[in-house]
Amino acid sequence: MKELVLLQPRELEQWWEKIQAKTDRLIGEIGDRSPHVSASGLYDDMRIDWWTSGFWPGMLWVLHGATGTEKYRDAAWDWDSRIEQCFVRENNLHHDVGFQFALTAVIKHKLTSDGDARRRALAAANFLAGRFNLQGRFLRAWNQDKTGWAIIDSMMNLSLLFWASEETADPRFRQIACAHADTVLRHFIREDGSVHHIVSFDPDTGEAADFLGGQGYAPHSSWSRGQAWALYGMARASRHSGNIRYLRAAQRVAHYFLSCLPEDGVPHWDFRAPDPGSQPRDSSAASCAASGLLEIADALPETEGRMYRQAAERMLKSLSVKYATLDEPDYQGLLREGTGNKPAEQNVNVSLIYGDYFYVEAIAKLLGWSQRIF
Repeated sequence: MKELVLLQPRELEQWWEKIQAKTDRLIGEIGDRSPHVSASGLYDDMRIDWWTSGFWPGMLWVLHGATGTEKYRDAAWDWDSRIEQCFVRENNLHHDVGFQFALTAVIKHKLTSDGDARRRALAAANFLAGRFNLQGRFLRAWNQDKTGWAIIDSMMNLSLLFWASEETADPRFRQIACAHADTVLRHFIREDGSVHHIVSFDPDTGEAADFLGGQGYAPHSSWSRGQAWALYGMARASRHSGNIRYLRAAQRVAHYFLSCLPEDGVPHWDFRAPDPGSQPRDSSAASCAASGLLEIADALPETEGRMYRQAAERMLKSLSVKYATLDEPDYQGLLREGTGNKPAEQNVNVSLIYGDYFYVEAIAKLLGWSQRIF
């Protein structure tokens, strides 16, 4: 990755001020909508059980936690209650309840001590724990006929289980989270630090049966956002569990990720897709990875962690200078050039709400915000 001048405090402050100004406008523009994709400058409205429904309120909770400003808390307040209603009607909730409830109920309880938020978060943790396959030691992905599928994204959902274990002093949640992380170490993360998106297991025997490309280019390629899920999720699993193996795995994935970046530090959607120069970027992979690199840096002695922090700073500077829309008041997304699902030709070169969330989260961390969600 080409060297960029490291961030200066005034740069961060300016970006943070612009993030707040833009979010202030979005509160009125988005209202009760559940945004996922902005293809033309206006965010859409997805159903409330869609996996991304927690990211917009998550942004608001980060801003409230970092600034103490009540309007962010007020705009975020009802989201955990709204998502909870899905449990009492037909829905498509699945492994991503970790995203949905960690970003709403868990952080709400941490910041406000709200009892209903705690109850909702624990109910979601029980739901997620119920998806554990005992033989294969993995959390089942999605629904319908995919009974033996597990995906790298679920590393980010483990924080809900770790939180529930700490909150209730019940080790079962932690045991399930660690069992899934162990399976990821064994079957998902390759020796060179690249990562599979989907592993298909025999749901009865637990044996690994196949590797699937999923949102990556091919079964044995390297989907960049999957790399980001892995490095961030493993770093947080290490922090929650104290298991150094998870941290070392996060570092290995991070080294691979950084070695594959183009000059401006924002990855193409898959590191092993042919003719990489012609491939679309994924700014959401960059923002998620940057936030994860800061987690790795915080888990290491300062001298050892410095390279990860500097890499995160370089990526965030590139995002802020070349991809952010902070000076475009009529454009609702924060980051351009996100790639959702390239193999399906869905949501390519768009703004993605999770890319925006991790961008805000990472900037907040650099400014000293320490109330972690994941």
